[in-house]
Amino acid sequence: MTKKRYLSLILILGSLTALGPFSIDMYLPAFKSIAKYLHTTTDQVALSLSSFFIGISAGQLLYGPLLDRFGRKNPLYFGLGLYIVASIGCYFSTSLEMLIVLRFFQAVGSCAATVASMAMVRDLFPVEDNAKVFALLILVLGASPMLAPTIGSYVAAAFSWEVIFLILTIISVLILLAVIFFLPESYQPDPGYSLKPKPIIGNFLQVMKNPQFFTYSLSGAFAFAGLFAYVSSSPIVFIEVFKVSEKGFGWIFALLSIGFIGSSQVNSMLMKKFKSEQMVNVSLFSMVIISVIFLIGSLNGWFGIGGTIVMIFGVLSCVGICYPNTAALSLAPFTKNAGAASALLGAFQMAIGSLASVGITLIKSHSPLPMAGVMAASATVALLILLTGKRFIKNKIEAEKGAAVMAH
Repeated sequence: MTKKRYLSLILILGSLTALGPFSIDMYLPAFKSIAKYLHTTTDQVALSLSSFFIGISAGQLLYGPLLDRFGRKNPLYFGLGLYIVASIGCYFSTSLEMLIVLRFFQAVGSCAATVASMAMVRDLFPVEDNAKVFALLILVLGASPMLAPTIGSYVAAAFSWEVIFLILTIISVLILLAVIFFLPESYQPDPGYSLKPKPIIGNFLQVMKNPQFFTYSLSGAFAFAGLFAYVSSSPIVFIEVFKVSEKGFGWIFALLSIGFIGSSQVNSMLMKKFKSEQMVNVSLFSMVIISVIFLIGSLNGWFGIGGTIVMIFGVLSCVGICYPNTAALSLAPFTKNAGAASALLGAFQMAIGSLASVGITLIKSHSPLPMAGVMAASATVALLILLTGKRFIKNKIEAEKGAAVMAH
C-alpha cells in the first residue's frame, strides 16, 4: 500500500470515527439560543442530547450484525443517508419534540460510521499496524471535542443555531462522497450470516456471562458516565451559572478536553510499567475522591469558575486513564465473539452515559451540583462493581500490551 493511499484511508476512517462526537459537541454552545428559539429552557434542550446518546446505544448493537451480513459499505451508505436526512430535519426543527426525535435518528445514522470504521481498520490494514492506526484514529477522535464546540460557538455567535446542523449536513455529504469513491469494500457479504434474533441474542448472552467482561465493562461504563455528566451539563454550568460567553465556553470545553485526551495518552506511557488492572484501581479510587470533594464543595458553594474547572479536569483525567484499561480488560477474554463483545461494550457505555445525562436534567439546581452529584454517584457505583465483580473472576486474562492504547 502506498503512503498516499495509507493516509487517505486513515483520513476517511478518521472522519467517520469523528462524526458522532462532532454531532454531540458542536451544538453545545448554542443551547441557550435553541432554548430561546423553541420557547423552552436549556434543561429541556439537554433532552435532545440524551436522545442522541440513546440512539447511539441502540445503533451500536444494530450495525454489528448488519456489517457482517451485508459487507461494510451498504450499511454505511444507509447510516450516512439516515444521518443526512435527520440533520436536514434538525435544521428545520420548529419544536423541541421534533428536535429530540430527529437527534435520535441522527445518532442511529452516525453509529454506522463509528462501527464500520473500527471494523474496516481490521479489514484494510495488516494486524501489526492495527494499534498504530487506532492511535491515529484516536488522535482525530480526540481533536473533535476540542474543535467542535469552538467552531459551534463561533457559528452560533455569527449566524444562528440552525446553521450548525447545516454544517453537519455538508460534512456528512462530503464523507459519503469520499466513502463512495475512495473507500474500498473491505469485507464480502456473508449470506449465511443469520440475522435472526435468537443466534444474535445468544452471542450477546454468551459474552455477558463472562465475569471478567461483566465486571470491567460495567465499571468502565459507569466511570465513563462522568464524562457524559460533564458534556450534558457544561453548557448550563458555564453559560448560565458562570455567565461565560458562547465563544468563551468553546475555549473552556477545549481546555477540559485536554484533561481527557492528555491522560489517555499518558496511559500509553504508564502501560509500559503497570498492568491495566493496577491503573483501573488507582484511577477509580482517585475519581471517587475528587468527585466527592467536588460534590461537597458544590453543596457548600466553595468553588468559583476556576475551582470548578480544576475539579472537572481531575475527574476527566481519571476517566481518560480508567476507561481504555477497562475496555482492554473487558475484551481480553474473547477471540471468538469479539465483535459481539465490542458492540456490547459500546452499548453499555452509551446506555449508562445516557442515564447520567438524563439524571442531570432531573436534579433541579442552578449550580454545578447536578454535574458533581452524578459524577460522584457514577464513580462510586463503578468502584463498587469493580470490588464486587473481581471476586467472581476465577481465571483472569491480561489485556494485551497495546490493547488499552487502542480501546478508547
